Amino acid sequence: MEQRYFERQTVFCTTKALGRLIGLMLFVLLLSVIVQKPANAHRGAKNEIDTCRFTVGDEVIHFSAYTPKISGGESFCQFIPNIGQTHLVFDYEGNKLRRTTVEFEITKEPEGTRIYYHKPEKIRKGSVDAEVNFDRLGVGSGKYLAHVTIFYKGEKLDSHLPFSVGIEPEDETNFVVIVASIILFIIGAIVFNVMVKRFNAKKAEE
Repeated sequence: MEQRYFERQTVFCTTKALGRLIGLMLFVLLLSVIVQKPANAHRGAKNEIDTCRFTVGDEVIHFSAYTPKISGGESFCQFIPNIGQTHLVFDYEGNKLRRTTVEFEITKEPEGTRIYYHKPEKIRKGSVDAEVNFDRLGVGSGKYLAHVTIFYKGEKLDSHLPFSVGIEPEDETNFVVIVASIILFIIGAIVFNVMVKRFNAKKAEE
């Protein structure tokens, strides 16, 4: 009778441990869904993380893209879904850059092919509209880099922002979730195997 009680307790503990592991895996998957953010996130609430803002020295520039003939006034950022006439807009968020010589460039990656260039000059209005037709240029869908270079006291400081056109951006969150789930599954399998071996060894001794 004691042996049956021990067997029931062992099975109960094993099932409980396995249940906790499955619960942990589900929690990780749920958490990953909650923390995911849209690929085309742009300017939002005051304290919201804005992936379309990047720094150039001590100043901040906001990047946004528009395809008015296709999507009207909708703005995009790191992912531009449509290939065609596109307005890539750079807005200064401070006044310092208005008095600084700035250069703008768009390149196709990984080749580094230049598809747009704005010569170095002071942009008093604080905004640059780079009009690019990705379809007409023959560069099409792919990954791009927006370069912004400032010239100050004989020095050059370059900053850039990656974005894609016509292709879905790589979702690193999903990759992390998959890896974490695999690791948890392996750990669970090892724990379950160890507990079964202990149970069998204990049973053999009796």
